[in-house]
Amino acid sequence: MENLKAYIESGVLELYVLGDLSPEEALQVEEIASQYPEVRDEIAAIEQAMEQYAMQNAVEPSADVETKLFEKLGIRDEDELGTISTTPIYSDSEEPKIVRLDSSDGKIRTLRFALVACVALLIISTAALFITYNKLNDAHDQIASLNLDKQKFAGVVSQLEYENKGLDNMVAMADSKEWVTIRMAGQAFSPNAKMNVYWNKKDKSVIINYVAMDLPKTDAEHEYQLWALVNGKPVSLGVFGKSDSTTNEALQKMQAIQEAQAFAVTIEPKGGSINPTMEKLTVMGGV
Repeated sequence: MENLKAYIESGVLELYVLGDLSPEEALQVEEIASQYPEVRDEIAAIEQAMEQYAMQNAVEPSADVETKLFEKLGIRDEDELGTISTTPIYSDSEEPKIVRLDSSDGKIRTLRFALVACVALLIISTAALFITYNKLNDAHDQIASLNLDKQKFAGVVSQLEYENKGLDNMVAMADSKEWVTIRMAGQAFSPNAKMNVYWNKKDKSVIINYVAMDLPKTDAEHEYQLWALVNGKPVSLGVFGKSDSTTNEALQKMQAIQEAQAFAVTIEPKGGSINPTMEKLTVMGGV
């Protein structure tokens, strides 16, 4: 069983000893205890601790409680416990017969201990429920933290797979004689920007690789637009947004172009523009 220590510390064994579990939950505890000696030992330790606690914290009931208990039992005082007379049934010639009973001190002590044990059990149950509540809250926080860590780990793995795919494609295109890599450098609007465009000499298709780009961020109202310079005139090859491993593939196919002297990227309003906004020219590179 995974994380046996956490199961033992969850408080469910205390509830089992107190009898506060449903029959199905109690059966599950017994099945687990039959498989794991640690669980059996813990149950035995809890039972012993509760018994010791009840004995160490035993409290003599007050006289008022004792009186009310005797009234419930139909006993007026302790002297009445020593001798109880039956109604005399005899003839004129017979002596009355008196039936004597032995002292019931043992039974009184038993009742007192039972009452003390009930009070102690109530205290222990309340304490156990409080501890269990705190442990359940701690367990809930731990589970939430584990889920968050799991999500972060899954995100890292997804990002690595995404980047690895992009790098593999870059290597494959670099090794292929059909693809030409156009490396575009940052311009005055964004000197540190960079991006690669891959142009197939055979079928004239154009592909961008998100892993091989570093462009300035855009807001929700703008996106990037790819241009090809053909005979001195810009031709739009489509728009694209910032990609990541959760929304897009590493590669995106743009519009094909038969010939081009250069490629460039500008930042344009959503949907693109007819003509490039030269003030927001981010990267550019010649073929």
